[in-house]
Amino acid sequence: MPDPARLGVVGLGYWGPNIARNLNALEGCELAWCCDASQASRERYGPVYPDARFTADFDELLADPDLDAVAITTPVPTHAELATRALEAGKHCFVEKPLAQDAASAERLVAIAGERDLVLMVGHLLCYHPGVRLLSDLISRGELGEVYYLYSQRLNLGKLRADENALWSLGAHDVSVLLELADGQPSEVTARGEAYVREGVEDVVFAYIRFDSGLAAHLHLSWLDPHKERKLTVVGSDRMATLDDMALERKLTIYDKGFDPHADTYGEYITRSGAVVSPAVPNDEPLRLECRHFIDCLSDGDAPRTDGVAGLQVVRVLEALQASLDAGGAPQPVGATSSSA
Repeated sequence: MPDPARLGVVGLGYWGPNIARNLNALEGCELAWCCDASQASRERYGPVYPDARFTADFDELLADPDLDAVAITTPVPTHAELATRALEAGKHCFVEKPLAQDAASAERLVAIAGERDLVLMVGHLLCYHPGVRLLSDLISRGELGEVYYLYSQRLNLGKLRADENALWSLGAHDVSVLLELADGQPSEVTARGEAYVREGVEDVVFAYIRFDSGLAAHLHLSWLDPHKERKLTVVGSDRMATLDDMALERKLTIYDKGFDPHADTYGEYITRSGAVVSPAVPNDEPLRLECRHFIDCLSDGDAPRTDGVAGLQVVRVLEALQASLDAGGAPQPVGATSSSA
């Protein structure tokens, strides 16, 4: 049996403990380090992971020659700098979404990882959701026909943030899924939003993404809403589907609905409303699947599903949407991302 991959988690705030929990439980992985500036956090999780070394000094972690990889789960503004230091120290790197706050920084990370032949993976969690995988398979097999448009709703009351708006905090989830499901590349975006609670930090954002294939996507993002919704709808020429992650049952529903040419009258269409099917969605924890995928990529040398190039494209879209927000909703182009970035 090969030696387990030795990993360090950087950031034990909101999301880091979930990453640490999963890595610690995975076969083929050793949680070797936990790094956080907060003494209270280190003292809290020290007894939980007695075999891991705890430190407030990121350089101490990076200096360990036997450390294989680093998982960065710190606040978004620190992602690019910490990931750069980790990659330059020769460590494989998992970075929570988004990869960076601007495309230029994301490009540099992709370039460094490529030059040093290191795995760079971005934590676009929903791309590992079993329901998203089923939906992606439906689309790729042509079960929905030609996909016309998609729309998502990611709503809740809280959590307010000061360092990022609803677009960057919530939108990265949906943009990553849209890019995986959609045919073609995003070419133009528009976005409008309002900051009601904190000045300059949009609580609600309405975004539109147009792809070069003609497909369209709409996002409703808000942490100022009476409903908690995590829903994605795909409208195709033959069938339509909805993934509702808040549903306890029937998370994925496929509707045999659409328009068919009338059998007798040329040029007319009639609506069709057939069977409604809800295939079983495995109850596997998406975060466990995501962490497992990262460890497998370290072992096999394969590129992650959400590699640095995929993370860069998400940042490009978010950056263009932010530019549209800043311009009062004026359309903005999206820069292209090649397979090698």
